[in-house]
Amino acid sequence: MDNKSIAGILYETADLLEIDGQDSFRIRSYRNAAEAIEGLPQQISEIIGEPKQVLAVPGIGKGMLINLQEMMKEGRLSLHADLLKKYHPSMLQLLRVQGLGPKTIALIWSAYKVSDLEGVENLAREGKIRILPRMGEKHEKKLLKAIEDYRRIAGRFLLDVAERQAEKIVEHLKGYEGVEKVTPAGSLRRGRETVGDLDILVTGPACCDDAERQKLIEHIIKLPGLMEIIARGENKVSFRMRGGMQVDVRFLAPESFGAAMQYFTGSKSHNVSLRQRALKLGYTLSEYSLARLDDQTVVASKSEEDIYAALSLDYVPPELRENTGEIESAEKHLLPRLLVQPDLQGDVHMHTVETDGRNTIQEMANAARDRGYKYMAITDHSKNLAFANGLDDKRAVEHIARIGSANQATDGIRIFAGIEVDILADGSLDLSDSVLEQMDLVIASVHSHFDQSAEEMTARLLKAVENPNVSLIGHPTGRLLLRRDAYAYDMDAVLQAAARNKVAMELNAYPDRLDLCDRHLRMAKQRGVKIVINTDSHHTTHMEKIRFGVLQARRAWLTPGDVLNTLPVEQFARAMKHEWPRP
Repeated sequence: MDNKSIAGILYETADLLEIDGQDSFRIRSYRNAAEAIEGLPQQISEIIGEPKQVLAVPGIGKGMLINLQEMMKEGRLSLHADLLKKYHPSMLQLLRVQGLGPKTIALIWSAYKVSDLEGVENLAREGKIRILPRMGEKHEKKLLKAIEDYRRIAGRFLLDVAERQAEKIVEHLKGYEGVEKVTPAGSLRRGRETVGDLDILVTGPACCDDAERQKLIEHIIKLPGLMEIIARGENKVSFRMRGGMQVDVRFLAPESFGAAMQYFTGSKSHNVSLRQRALKLGYTLSEYSLARLDDQTVVASKSEEDIYAALSLDYVPPELRENTGEIESAEKHLLPRLLVQPDLQGDVHMHTVETDGRNTIQEMANAARDRGYKYMAITDHSKNLAFANGLDDKRAVEHIARIGSANQATDGIRIFAGIEVDILADGSLDLSDSVLEQMDLVIASVHSHFDQSAEEMTARLLKAVENPNVSLIGHPTGRLLLRRDAYAYDMDAVLQAAARNKVAMELNAYPDRLDLCDRHLRMAKQRGVKIVINTDSHHTTHMEKIRFGVLQARRAWLTPGDVLNTLPVEQFARAMKHEWPRP
């Protein structure tokens, strides 16, 4: 058995143990061992006869060594086989459905011996889930919606998940002699909020010779986490990673790299418009080059900039390539100077140990200063979020004082005292105005009653926007990507009210949210509403996720002037009190 096969058995064993209700430590030990074995440079089979070498691998203990020895000798793991006999393998898919945790899956199995997605869906439609312990009709309806959502989003991945996967592949390929450039393309490069397949473009001497290319493919196949080879051709290898993501690695001649980058970055509609323009100008555009129609003389191919220039266009940044007017603007030299990450002067949505964060005020402030920010804000939760230990009026006032003390004791950064206050079902806020008036900024967010009608939610948000203490609306549609849809309301009415009251809209950069989306950000810009890009950090490490918000801002054609936290500290402080800078 090779390392991939061993790791696969261990991963499945961990999942089945979770369904079986085993303790978390035991489950984690199998997952840790699987990850360790996937990343080993040598095969376990080569060192299994030397127990000390195996035990030296992090994540492998004496009990796991016995499991590995059994697998090498028998070609199977008895625990894994017993669990598969007890629970059908299709149960592993059920774990991916929101709301179908191991305990619920085990409960359904115990009652009906059903272990597949279609079977569980049929049980729910027949009203047989609601009669189980701890279930009920409401849970059953949520389960049907979750199955519907799972089918709709299957094969999509969050932007940060796709980015991490791409980074591992790039690192694996860059270590191979004869590889010069390795670049992700496709929807990841365009910054789409979710990603399907990964496109990785590779060039260098190893891509140009048949024998060397085959050696490179053999190197790729050793990638940790690669589960299945889908296709293996002359210029491409396609495979599926653990977790289901498909990856296409394409081998390119150096002289075609720019044309291939343009072609495989997409989008499809942008490329169609670009090819039509090329034809009108007497060219043909492909993944290999921009060439003359009459004699196929190559005009441009080595860089994307050369291709756009040859078509009499300004260079179009990847984030804009969605055929939403970018080609026309590039022709007229009207593309905006898009926001870049160094434009941001601060991040003003952060939580601490006072509520549900993991770091202190000082730790968050130091991390923000280390990122080069000039200001930041502590915005812990208010009392309606009881599970997050939200602040009531008394604790909020005490917290303002602590933030003020930290600000005086900290050089190099301004610490604003803020709050993320809850917008209640009727649109009122869950802290008193007298307390909110003492805050440097107030983020008002919806955290409950997502199922209100569009009319009710619109009225709710309008009332919050009109509260004079509110500085910005947090994660304004409440969506959780691949998990929860946005709640319904009249976005146009809320944006117009926000413009009148000079209340900003947040672009929550956390990759689970990316809220507002690019389309709504463009709406906000058109209606004169300013944006604040935040990470909603609950840990110092979360601050680096700001780049995902910047990507969405760029996709929405936002400039530094559209984003309030590009302002210097004093101007930003005034903006949080509704004194926006003039256009």
